[in-house]
Formats: sequence, C-alpha cells, structure tokens
Amino acid sequence: MRKVELSYSFGGRPPGGWIRNALVDLLHAVREEGSISAAAKALGLSYRHVWGELKRWEAELGQPLIQWEKGQRARLSPFGEKLLWAERQAQARLAPQIEALHADLERAFAVAFDQDAQVLTLFASHDDGLSLLRGFAVEQERLHLDVRFCGSVDAISALNEGRCTLAGFHSSLQPGLGSVTQRTYQPLLQPGHHKLIGFAQRSQGLIVAAGNPLRLSDLLDVSRRQARFVNRSRGTGTRLLCDELLARDGLRPSDISGYEHDEPSHAAVALAVAAGSADCGLGIEAAARARGLDFVPLLQEHYYLVCLKDALDQPPIASLRKLLQTPEWQARLAGLPGYAPWRSGEVLSLKAQLPWWNLPPKKKLRAA
Repeated sequence: MRKVELSYSFGGRPPGGWIRNALVDLLHAVREEGSISAAAKALGLSYRHVWGELKRWEAELGQPLIQWEKGQRARLSPFGEKLLWAERQAQARLAPQIEALHADLERAFAVAFDQDAQVLTLFASHDDGLSLLRGFAVEQERLHLDVRFCGSVDAISALNEGRCTLAGFHSSLQPGLGSVTQRTYQPLLQPGHHKLIGFAQRSQGLIVAAGNPLRLSDLLDVSRRQARFVNRSRGTGTRLLCDELLARDGLRPSDISGYEHDEPSHAAVALAVAAGSADCGLGIEAAARARGLDFVPLLQEHYYLVCLKDALDQPPIASLRKLLQTPEWQARLAGLPGYAPWRSGEVLSLKAQLPWWNLPPKKKLRAA
C-alpha cells in the first residue's frame, strides 16, 4: 500500500487538480506533448531531470511508465495511463472536500494577513462558476468566499440551520418540470424570509465521449441503447434534474443502466466518461469541454444564490452583489463554456423566479 502525503503552498491552483504531484505532472506532460524533451520544456525542466525522474519512479513502482518506439511519439504504458486516470478521478471525486479545505486555509490566512478582509461562508451545489468567482472576489474586493460544495438541498438546509450566510442552488427554466423540484425545494424556501440573488444561466446535458459515438440525444436514447450512465449523488440539484427528465420522458430509474452509479461532482462525471468507465452522464458543459469531451445540451437552468432577508444588506453580501454586476466579472463568467451572466447580483422575487411555488404540492408523486 503506497502512502500519500499532502502539502500546500502559497500560489495559484496547479493545472489538472487542486493537489499537485510531481510524477503525475510528468505523466500528464508526456501524454500531452508526445516526447520527453517537449514535456521537459513544457514543465520548465531539463531533459536529463525528467528522464531521470521517470526512470527512478519506474524502479520505485516496479512498472514501466513510458513506451518508446523508434520514430514514434512517446506514449504512456498501460500502467502509466491507469495511474494518471486514477489520480485525476480521485481528485475529481474529492474536489468538493479539497475545495472546502482550500477555502478553510485561505480564510485562516486572510484573517491573519489582512484584518480588513471580508469573509463570506457559502454552501452551494458544485459549480465551476463559483470556483472561478472565489479567485476573482479576492482579487477585486478582498472578499474571501468560504465555499463548501454540497448538494443543493444540503446547501439550503445549512442556510436555514445557520451554518452559512449564503447558499447556492439551481433550477430548470421549464415550469412544466415542477413535481420533483417543487416537492424538494418548496418546504425549504419561504417568500419574505429568503431572498434570491441572480448568479448565472448554464447549460445541463449529456456528457459523452468525443464524437458522441453512440449518437445519444436524450435519456430515451440512453435507455434504448443501454448506454452506461453515471449519475450525480442524491441530494444534488443535478440528481433532481435527472429525475425530472426521467418523469418527462416516461422512464423509470431502472430503465437507465447505471442510474445508481453516482459521482460527487461534474468533473468526476466527466472523468468517468473520459476514462471509459461510463458512456455518458448528466452534467454541465464546462466539465465536458475541459476534458475534450462532447456535450449534448438538454436544457438551460438558472443558478441562484439565496440568503435570509436580514443578511441581505450585510457588508460581505453587499460587496458580492456589487462585484457580480461588474462588466469584468460578467465577461469572465461568459468565458466558461455553457455559462452566461443572468441578472447577476440582482435581488429577485422567489415567487416570480420559481413558477411552481404557487402550485399546490402534489399528493402523489412518482417514486424517484
């Protein structure tokens, strides 16, 4: 059993994951560049150093990492590929916890280094836009977002229990898909007590292999072709969305091969598809594009931030709302595939934005 040691440094997020590993960096560079010399140049290291490290690790692990054939590009060995994908999948699965740890450390040092720093605790459904916002808020406003990624339901529950100041959740634009969403969110949100803040509009759909080899266009295709599906965890907004789409298409969870196979983040879903352990999964476009995968859009949704009424004018939330309305932030958000600024920073009517709110809860709902 190999031991794992964690460390951190002051600087930006390393490429490929939140926690950096020198060997994995080497493997990734060789895979992308196709030669030892090009990999060394990309990493800013000498050819001799990279060659020596690869040979050292091969001796240490007792397995070949690189395959060389005369006149051909350097390729990772089957073991090297397996090692690279295992590390990337582990980081993707642990992304919510790693980002929470990262936020804890940044908050601690923010208070130590800057007595005037603002800290805002935010529990939210996993979202690439919020990850981008964390760095931007520190740069522009010295506002530190203590982000804890969890399911939408858990995020709103944490807000109601006083464990955070702000929560993030998302909901489909189609009011006709209201039964599961209504049953889940309506007991948690109260008009007059909760205040919605606009954040973004984003695209949700099927994450599929490059070229969409199974020609999947919706969940009906996933069912008919018995494509291997990977779901999001229970309690997440995307899991609720999956159940809404199944109900719309007249499908049961048992009609989907892999419905119970779940991953904790959009990145982990995308990596499962990229690694070949699944044919498709439901997630956001940004996660697919970042890993060279294709994306089949199924619907648009709004991502909301929500706070209690008496917290709306507190300085950290006021600073965040002001920041969200700047052209600089909105341009940066628009650069994420599948994202668009949408009434960013505006206070919105809960009843107007969630059209199912005034509908009476259904007495009988199909089991999810």
